[in-house]
Amino acid sequence: MSVCERCGLPQDLCVCEAIARESQKITIKAEQRKFQRVYTIIEGIDNKEIDLEQLTKKLKAKFACGGTIKENKIELQGNHVRTMKETLIQLGFAPETIIMRSDHGM
Repeated sequence: MSVCERCGLPQDLCVCEAIARESQKITIKAEQRKFQRVYTIIEGIDNKEIDLEQLTKKLKAKFACGGTIKENKIELQGNHVRTMKETLIQLGFAPETIIMRSDHGM
């Protein structure tokens, strides 16, 4: 049985990631790139406390789109800004820590 290094609880009882989700400062924005393609950028999530790969995988499945992690930012294909905040809240992030920005009139 493995034990969390931070809280000392067994991994299945560890609450470190849940606590970390409530203390993030997350920014969501849409960005237009080459060939008029729009990407949703999610930044401000601490990759030391939250598993970005798992989160990206969940978001890609939820929105049925491609995506990647670049420079500690999650980039999803398409404009998902309107529904992203609600999705992150459902995944355990605190609503008051999520800021939605619109760039270039999107």
